[in-house]
Amino acid sequence: MALRNLLLAIPLLIVLPWPAALAGDIHVEQGHRFVRLHCAMCHAVERFGESPLPIAPRFRELHELYPVEDLAESLAEGIFVNHPIMPQFTLDPDQVGDIIAYLKSLED
Repeated sequence: MALRNLLLAIPLLIVLPWPAALAGDIHVEQGHRFVRLHCAMCHAVERFGESPLPIAPRFRELHELYPVEDLAESLAEGIFVNHPIMPQFTLDPDQVGDIIAYLKSLED
């Protein structure tokens, strides 16, 4: 009987995500939504495609340049670069976490 119950539960374990994984997916989706809205006009923010602005780095390759976690401080303090096209903005801690989660998801 116990083996039968275990066998019946296995499909549920495969189909139903764990709460921690669900929370991670929510942050990834929120980060993806943010970068599509605020960054995609210049950067390639998806797993494929080129940046509309050729000098703008593709987000899927950022982890090849440095650990994306290192961007958290810059995102929180405000991204300031030496070209006038890049808008200057500061993000709240939740937005920073969401963007980092999305960038990490592109590493796979």
